Amino acid sequence: MLDICLLGTGGMMPLPKRYLTSMMARYNGSSILIDCGEGTQIAMKEVGWSPKPIDVMLFTHYHADHISGLPGLLLGMGNAERSEPITMVGPRGLERVVNSLRVIAPELPFEINYIELSGPAQDLELCGLKIHAFRVNHNVTCYGYSIYLPRAGKFDPVAAKEKNIPLPCWNRLQKGQVVEMDGFTYTPDMVMGPERRGLKVTYCTDTRPTNSIIDSARDSDLFICEGMYGEPEKQQKAKEYKHMTFYEAADLAKKANVKEMWLTHFSPSMPDGRRYMKDVKKIFPNAHLGRDGRMAELDFAEE
Repeated sequence: MLDICLLGTGGMMPLPKRYLTSMMARYNGSSILIDCGEGTQIAMKEVGWSPKPIDVMLFTHYHADHISGLPGLLLGMGNAERSEPITMVGPRGLERVVNSLRVIAPELPFEINYIELSGPAQDLELCGLKIHAFRVNHNVTCYGYSIYLPRAGKFDPVAAKEKNIPLPCWNRLQKGQVVEMDGFTYTPDMVMGPERRGLKVTYCTDTRPTNSIIDSARDSDLFICEGMYGEPEKQQKAKEYKHMTFYEAADLAKKANVKEMWLTHFSPSMPDGRRYMKDVKKIFPNAHLGRDGRMAELDFAEE
């Protein structure tokens, strides 16, 4: 199971009922945070989630509305007596940017490890999840992220019996472990079927539509995508500042064949996007307006 929470949905500046950009994913006792806009700590408290289990932070880019909440969050984690290291991932310059912000958070009881992205795409494995970073098209270097939770194949008890694999080995083999017993070595591939479809969430903000988004988001269970403007007359403004409209995001969702889309990163000039959703759903019916605190529990499909 993969838990998703859209902590903040605002772009550029916070509003009284809208925090700046941030999303959190929880899996197997660990949490991954994508972006950390102003208000992220408060948003976590409002939904009852804790920053302490955050093991990975992914940053799309370094505009203030995506990272301005980081110093306070780090201080809060330090005050909670966290000692485990944190891994941060982002475009080139990440360590320099974070160290600059840490002028006001200089002493922390945990280590920060940095992974700086370069090139059009990069694949990582963190916290038992596969993470695909892909470059998008903003006015600074910016990446989107796909988070994939793999699912092992089915255990085949018939094959285990035919190969005379001792019963005490079965559970460990199902968990992907290699087992040695009575002078024999047993490996998971001896009893496990082909890998089944896992769970996939794709997140991208601050970009024009690109093929990299379509390719990376393809077949996602949940696609969280920037919709800076809902007003049709702001199409030219979206192009000028390298953002997206609701309708462009819906078109990407359709082309990528995703199951569900949440819009996020709304312009402060658009306090309520609900009036535009009827037309958005004509393009992609399973589109929804994101809101601060919106959650989803994603689970493997039954077979």
